[in-house]
Amino acid sequence: MRSQSTKGRGKTLRAVVSALALAGVAAFGVNHSRVFAADEAHAVPPPAVDEPVNANAHSETVVLAGGCFWGVQGVFQHVKGVTEAVSGYAGGARATAGYEMVSTGTTGHAESVRVTFDPQQISFGRILQIYFSVAHDPTELDRQGPDEGTQYRSTIFPTTAGQAKVAQAYIAQLAGAHVFPQPVVTTVEAGRTFYPAETYHQNYLTLHPDAPYIAINDLPKVADLKRLFPAQYRDKPVLVPTRAT
Repeated sequence: MRSQSTKGRGKTLRAVVSALALAGVAAFGVNHSRVFAADEAHAVPPPAVDEPVNANAHSETVVLAGGCFWGVQGVFQHVKGVTEAVSGYAGGARATAGYEMVSTGTTGHAESVRVTFDPQQISFGRILQIYFSVAHDPTELDRQGPDEGTQYRSTIFPTTAGQAKVAQAYIAQLAGAHVFPQPVVTTVEAGRTFYPAETYHQNYLTLHPDAPYIAINDLPKVADLKRLFPAQYRDKPVLVPTRAT
């Protein structure tokens, strides 16, 4: 039987795991940003197929799932061209789109982030390149780091047929080139509705940078974004206004 995620069992266990990791860091002098990272993140090749440029389009949205939404949101809030990144749930029904129910792993939802961007500033392909390079590990099936369950799966929720085509082609490209040492398990789920998460989940990385979970699992992702994609990195994040939640 698959165990519930550390988040699914509540915030306490996840906090304990993170606190113990930090305690180990203090004891042995290890850089906390690499406690859970076996290898340093690397930029994967850009997609061979991208969306065609539409001079009249200035806003586009895609929903991305890759583990805890705190880190995925935090990464894309620091990407130039992204106008909004909202944490939420996708893949299940409206009635079960709440943190406690999603955390059981039985709703079909994945913790997700709705990324709205200006395609004149950043292409959909570049968004996906960042997603596969630094936002999460696309080879982990139904888990990310210390979190386990289908709600932490690696999934792209396209909002257009064009996005779905690009995403599927990119997954095949990465898999065929054996970019990762393990198989890419990312799925593409079209036609799913996104539901914003509770207010206290929004802007979590920015508001709680000293939280052990954030310091260990998520701040390194933002650092990797800055290191690997300096042209796309912005220091000041675009935050979610209260009205969006």
